[in-house]
Amino acid sequence: MSELIDKVYFEDVNEGDEVPPFSVNPVTRTIIVKYAGAGGDFSPMHHDELHAIRTGADRIFAHGLLGAGFMGTTLEKWLGVGHLRRLRTRFGERLWANDSITCKGVVTKKYVQDGEHLIDIDAWIENQWGQRTHTIWATAALPTRS
Repeated sequence: MSELIDKVYFEDVNEGDEVPPFSVNPVTRTIIVKYAGAGGDFSPMHHDELHAIRTGADRIFAHGLLGAGFMGTTLEKWLGVGHLRRLRTRFGERLWANDSITCKGVVTKKYVQDGEHLIDIDAWIENQWGQRTHTIWATAALPTRS
């Protein structure tokens, strides 16, 4: 993904604009284990291959919130740090170790509320087969030129 954009202004964003995509290829076991350490969730489903298989999974899989973190990063790289006001997620397909994903989204609404210049974004994460692993709804407040 490209570097952080200097500044995205409210006037420059329109309904229907696409979020610049961000890809992780692949989501490695190391990424999953590092996330477990950062989040303090050491469920063996996320790091112990034999345990995951014995309980019916194909292999280890990522924590659901890891995908939400990838989307948060995607949006902050586009809009800048500190502009997100809300990020809500629904988990779909599992995000398996070694999957390749792309974070995508579209601006669905642009409005002013309580003095803030807001955009709503419908976003999702797709794996290499086009399945949605996460559906995400976000709101961001943007600076204005005036």
